[in-house]
Amino acid sequence: MKSIFICISLIMFTTLPVMAENELTIGKFSSADLSGWKEQTYFSSKKTAYSFVQDNGKTVLMGRSNNSASGMIYKIKLDPQKYPIIKWSWKIEHTLKNANDRTKEGNDFAARLYVVFPRGFFSSTRAIEYVWGNTMHSGESARSPYSKNFVMIAVDSGDGLAGRWVFHKRNIAEDYRNSFGEEVPKIGAIAIMTDSDNTHESSIGYYGDITLMQAPKEEEQKSKEPSQKEQPGFNGSSATTPAVP
Repeated sequence: MKSIFICISLIMFTTLPVMAENELTIGKFSSADLSGWKEQTYFSSKKTAYSFVQDNGKTVLMGRSNNSASGMIYKIKLDPQKYPIIKWSWKIEHTLKNANDRTKEGNDFAARLYVVFPRGFFSSTRAIEYVWGNTMHSGESARSPYSKNFVMIAVDSGDGLAGRWVFHKRNIAEDYRNSFGEEVPKIGAIAIMTDSDNTHESSIGYYGDITLMQAPKEEEQKSKEPSQKEQPGFNGSSATTPAVP
């Protein structure tokens, strides 16, 4: 029940508003700064160890999991219509051999990033999980085996890029509309997690800075246009390139 525990923690605590800026860097990992981030543990699992390490002369956050699962959460109150773009970089050492992304028994990832949307009652809370897929192919999406209100989007897949930094830039509002067929609600948190408790393996994920951005004018106008309801399986917008964190 890993994804669900993250939502429970969000509902229990008040989120913090932010001041208007063009970019909000909430994951200042290159500065070895975890301000605003809190560890989220699970009663049934050992903790994943998160620590700052040097990679090619740059500071990054590493998650090291050994049959464990815990995440890092940054609670925030943010309008995704104003800040629809999220960008980040990450790297893994390898995927999990016994994983099956679509089942509870195999739902482990070396790297994943959540965008969570609290909506009153827990049963209404929704989330997008950007994942480095084990069995899902890049570009695929599927409902989480833990909750139909969680949609997994594989922005990377397999071991082809393992050991290399990959940069991503996603339109959260667009991904949400395509996933749930409705306008995007307020963002309540961003979270990351490296885990391997279901497969009883080990995994290591590295995370570069995480930034939320305002959309360029042409994208902002496009986001206001009505969209048709779509089901998971869409081809969402993404920029994916090997990069330095």
